[in-house]
Amino acid sequence: MTDQTGTAPPPIAKRVDTRREHHGDVFVDPYEWMRDKDNPEVIAYLEAENAYTDHITADLEPLQQKIFDEIKARTKETDLSVPTRRGDWWYYARTYEGKQYGIHCRCPVANRNDWNPPQFDEHTEIPGEQLLLDENEEAEGQDFFALGAASVSLDDNLLAYSVDVVGDERYTLRFKNLRTGERYPDEIAGIGPGATWAADNRTVYYVTVDAAWRPDTVWRYGLGSGQSSERVYHEPDERFWLAVGRTRSNAYVLIAAGSSITSEIRYADAGDPNAQFVVVLPRREGVEYSVDHSPGRAGVPDRFLILHNADAVNFTLVEAPVDDPTRQRTLVPHREDVRLDGVDAFAGHLVVSYRREALPRIQLWPATFDGGYGEPEEISFDTELMSAGLGANPNWDSPKLRIGAGSFITPARIYDIDLVTGERTLLKEQPVLGGYRREDYAERREWAYAEDGTRIPVSIVYRAGLDFPAPALIYGYGAYEICEDPRFSIARLSLLDRGMVFVIAHVRGGGEMGRLWYEHGKLLSKKNTFTDFIGVARHLVDSGVTRPDRLVALGGSAGGLLMGAVANMAPDLFAGILAQVPFVDPLTTILDPSLPLTVTEWDEWGNPLSSHDVYEYMKSYSPYENVAPKRYPAILAMTSLNDTRVYYVEPAKWVAALRHVKTDDNPVLLKTQMNAGHGGISGRYERWKETAFQYAWLLAAAGYDNSGGGQEDDLLSTAQG
Repeated sequence: MTDQTGTAPPPIAKRVDTRREHHGDVFVDPYEWMRDKDNPEVIAYLEAENAYTDHITADLEPLQQKIFDEIKARTKETDLSVPTRRGDWWYYARTYEGKQYGIHCRCPVANRNDWNPPQFDEHTEIPGEQLLLDENEEAEGQDFFALGAASVSLDDNLLAYSVDVVGDERYTLRFKNLRTGERYPDEIAGIGPGATWAADNRTVYYVTVDAAWRPDTVWRYGLGSGQSSERVYHEPDERFWLAVGRTRSNAYVLIAAGSSITSEIRYADAGDPNAQFVVVLPRREGVEYSVDHSPGRAGVPDRFLILHNADAVNFTLVEAPVDDPTRQRTLVPHREDVRLDGVDAFAGHLVVSYRREALPRIQLWPATFDGGYGEPEEISFDTELMSAGLGANPNWDSPKLRIGAGSFITPARIYDIDLVTGERTLLKEQPVLGGYRREDYAERREWAYAEDGTRIPVSIVYRAGLDFPAPALIYGYGAYEICEDPRFSIARLSLLDRGMVFVIAHVRGGGEMGRLWYEHGKLLSKKNTFTDFIGVARHLVDSGVTRPDRLVALGGSAGGLLMGAVANMAPDLFAGILAQVPFVDPLTTILDPSLPLTVTEWDEWGNPLSSHDVYEYMKSYSPYENVAPKRYPAILAMTSLNDTRVYYVEPAKWVAALRHVKTDDNPVLLKTQMNAGHGGISGRYERWKETAFQYAWLLAAAGYDNSGGGQEDDLLSTAQG
């Protein structure tokens, strides 16, 4: 088969049958041979796919360059973040025009009683400025670079940082003396991204992963001790991941073990490098909890603040003495219309983060002299789709609270709130160059209906005065209780200014509408995620926002599974589908316990090894296994060779299967980043180029007119069947 230009046929993958049998069902997989990335034939095939994608999208290069130039022109390339105080230093990051990565700096606090961040700009010569870490130097000579940890010891003298130069999310931990600039010879390879200092300022905790990339062991290391790391805790249950951190009070180090439905936390004295860890509350299947620490005051002993969902599906907040966490007093009771997300303890107040009406919100609880809390105050804004969350707040006893806020059309804002007066100070709004005006754009919330009658929240953003129906991009994710909240994007302006409507379908499987919203989009209810998305797409068409021949869809990872599912279920609703690192062969993956996204994922998807019902249900929606002889929209799948979460082989197999059976001439393209991981390529300019490529493809698939002659001209000549 050749493409419609007649100039080059797509690569045709060879078919080598691999038999898979479970629960009496036999599936013959013709493309499983692609899993061996050490096979030169596999690499050659992926490179051939890249060449074919380059060929088919060559006509998009002028539009791609325009979009890249727009992103670059709107971005303040040389910039300075708002300084954050910790101890006697102000910490901040710099970016410079022409440099791919950030530079981490600090300067001394001039007046210890002044908590107002200094008013520096990017051109200011800052007194006493100290360079902590230049990511550009660390990345020099590397095709890929990602910074994991960047953690300063509590005495502000030592930096622990970790880097990944492959994209496989295994990091190397290094150390730097910030007083002398000396780099320590100590180096620990093959760890997870984070690092946590103990209060003795020489002990650091970190996590390593097992063969399936599961963070399973916590270690501690004494810098300069000459001794090897000590294993602190190993999690034997393969469903659980580990994380390590420190309470805001700096009194305790916490080790959190969690599956997607159960958690267990251990604590130890942060000042004791040999401390033994004690369980806060023993794990109970199906019960999740998180912990923060509030030191005693006014005759009240040290307390743990515990957010849990025992008999409280949307979580409840309690406090309990550290020496007896079972003796609990309720602070915030369970509510069916509010999902509690987190609690952060400070010397004079609590901050409770929660969700109501599909939006994140913050509440302040002032402390009283008797050890209790006064009336809570919600931090509110004057726009419907404004979302807010905590910013950087490392100080337990700070008189100010740092928060961030923004919407789809309001650039990200950083505020400080005076905890005595309540005064709110705007410290910075994300700069958008080129005369951006918020009033030139519109955002609104609508509600669509799923197949079963469930109301689905829909966020819609567009250029003010736009004529409908218009080209539209609908985005969805719908897994792990992850919420798609309003946020501003400079790159997105290049779509909106070309008349494209941007839409988020807040489908079940996410957490926007509370815990049950998540529960009703997982396991044997997973198909609700797909039918919700289809319901939103039909709502956009029925309400006149767009037409099927101008509607394109976008999703990545678990959202890529969503893309593959709707491509099979409702292909006529879409002109194009872009699937990023898509989880499109879920059953093959979840049947193999040796792979990442398997044992730890059984709580999310079910265990098809032990359950025939789960096996049949997953097989019924697996995009790869349900490709059929029918018309499909134009499809672009993007992946990374070193992705350890969703292997490149899944989209590679999916693309090959689609090409083999589909009945239309619409292009199916595969683009593989050969030096990247799950998050894609690194470096801000390279990311902008990649975004520009994706946006150009989406615009073309939606029929965008780039001819300049006023008539619709589909740049991707094969995008419309």
